[in-house]
Amino acid sequence: MFKKRFYTIIAASMTAAFVLAGCGSSADTATTNSTAEVTTAGTNDGAESGDSTDTTASGEVDSNAAQDSSQNESNADAAKDAAKEESGDSNSSESSEASQEDVAVHGIRERSDEMRDISAKELVAEMTAGWNLGNTLEATSAEGLASETSWGNPKVTKELIDAVCEKGFDSIRIPITWGNHVSDAPDYTIDPAWMDRVEEVVNYALDDGMYVLIDSHHEEFWRIPDPEHIEAVDAENIAIWKQVAERFKDYGDHLVFEGLNEPRTKGSEKEWSGGTPEERECVSRLNNSFVETVRATGGNNEKRLLLVTTYADSSLAQAVAGLEIPEDDHIGVAIHAYEPYAFTYASGESWELFKWDGSQNGGIIKLMVSLDNFFLKKDIPVLLTEYGAMNKDENTEEVNKWAQVYVSKATEYGIPCFWWDNGNYNQQGEKFAIFDRKNLKWYREEVVDTIIRESYKEY
Repeated sequence: MFKKRFYTIIAASMTAAFVLAGCGSSADTATTNSTAEVTTAGTNDGAESGDSTDTTASGEVDSNAAQDSSQNESNADAAKDAAKEESGDSNSSESSEASQEDVAVHGIRERSDEMRDISAKELVAEMTAGWNLGNTLEATSAEGLASETSWGNPKVTKELIDAVCEKGFDSIRIPITWGNHVSDAPDYTIDPAWMDRVEEVVNYALDDGMYVLIDSHHEEFWRIPDPEHIEAVDAENIAIWKQVAERFKDYGDHLVFEGLNEPRTKGSEKEWSGGTPEERECVSRLNNSFVETVRATGGNNEKRLLLVTTYADSSLAQAVAGLEIPEDDHIGVAIHAYEPYAFTYASGESWELFKWDGSQNGGIIKLMVSLDNFFLKKDIPVLLTEYGAMNKDENTEEVNKWAQVYVSKATEYGIPCFWWDNGNYNQQGEKFAIFDRKNLKWYREEVVDTIIRESYKEY
């Protein structure tokens, strides 16, 4: 019995051409098969070194982290970077000139099932624009296969994935809830029909030559990382990932496993502020057992890229410093950063931001510099597996300006970004959608075009 747990770019002063490798073409095909024209208004208004006004979001870098030597270096580097950008010396400030260059964009390519002997850093460097298939396979308001559409999004089709890939998103994250689809302890057997459906959707993307991330999402109701629950939690975590790893052990390196999504104690005092030392220790235990379990299944899983994360996927200094990274040659780190929270979310608070005038650029720079110091300089790749900005009364032009700064800065540091798209554009709730899944059209297309352009630039 299974549990019932529920794409010439015209801007204000710039022009660029996208060259799209056409549908069905291989990676080696000349990139002149198809050309598309789009419009965007992405400009960098210049940065200041000031911090974001919000200090509570999971995507923030803790200003109190000056106690840590790495964070001291991060703050100093961020200040230098912001000063360069303000004076016009940085790469980001050259966005107008750079955007006039042709950007070769990946479309649908041949599938790769090869497991190459390359480093995690080399694999991540191949990824460009990423997109989340949110609120779908991790929806929890119905039983069995019906859960996929239980949060209002349509059933995933090959045509849907094709449209995303053809736009230029070469990477996709597929959030998945497993805990609603397993039997009771101690086996925690995953419903075969659910495993088959997950594999079907994964293959939609792999068949387009995409990089695919699958995770363990919305499991907070049982995956409580505290000393009281950790033994049972770890047992279920191990059981689930053993089955998933066995099913996908023969898949190539375009398939990536992300062990935990925002592991945290829901409703706790420090849920979004880095957790307690004990909770961070429990998250590290879950990261380690995930890696050990997947590696033990053998096959291509011995070299598969595995992503570990901090408490709640936070970039806060205490969460990052508390992350114990397993000794492994094929490890990366997943981070979520909606920076700055005051702009990316609709909080309803007096400090909420609706306009992007460049005054908050420093927070984005500080985030990237911090990730560079903590991980990238140690040859540990980072993926921002969630980022985005809500639709606030059709503030598309403002979001476009924000996206240009955010994505260009991440790309400069070699960090691929995966936009959080939950399918909701103009209804109640968090309005993060950029893709109309029912009509296979793009919302806020100028934002999408900016994401693609900035993701494909070379620095």
